[in-house]
Amino acid sequence: MTPYDSVATLYAELFSDVLDTRPLDRAMIAAFAELTEGPVADLGCGPGHLTAHLHSLGLDVFGLDLSPAMVDLARKAHPDLRFDEGTLTALDLADGVLGGILASYSVIHLPPAEVPVAFAEFARVLAPGGHLLLGFFAGDDADPQEFDHKVTAAWRWSPTSLMHLLREAGFAEIGRLVREPIEGERFLQAQLLVRKA
Repeated sequence: MTPYDSVATLYAELFSDVLDTRPLDRAMIAAFAELTEGPVADLGCGPGHLTAHLHSLGLDVFGLDLSPAMVDLARKAHPDLRFDEGTLTALDLADGVLGGILASYSVIHLPPAEVPVAFAEFARVLAPGGHLLLGFFAGDDADPQEFDHKVTAAWRWSPTSLMHLLREAGFAEIGRLVREPIEGERFLQAQLLVRKA
């Protein structure tokens, strides 16, 4: 059982329509969708709301989450889409099979030492030229900052620090977004859009 299993239903109620009030986030996802060709994985998909949004943009997408309860909710809410259980650091996918990866606020829960492992996995399963859109809570310090997340351990990262790790994994930056928090958010919100070199 994962920490998210016990809050899965509440999480789905709170965040399933999250994009409705976040136009800049929608714009980054739209840019990712326009650039991406081939199958897409929504890694850390939660209740599947972003997976369904990507599907509505015309992408061949499936979701993956560590939480069995989240996967169950996603399957019930979106029975026409595929959802699997799995972990970011050991993806059960062949090399080079994906055209794109969305990892929206999922790597924030990895201990910092495991983030490069996840990025290496992302690079392994993406085809050359594949795209990754990474969403996270932004911090100002060079080192990741642990904070009091309501569900489980989590870290904020500076976009520059995460981009350094992404370059080491073989990614090139296309663009980034850092925006101020809106109502209900505590921290700067960031997205990095990168391409496998």
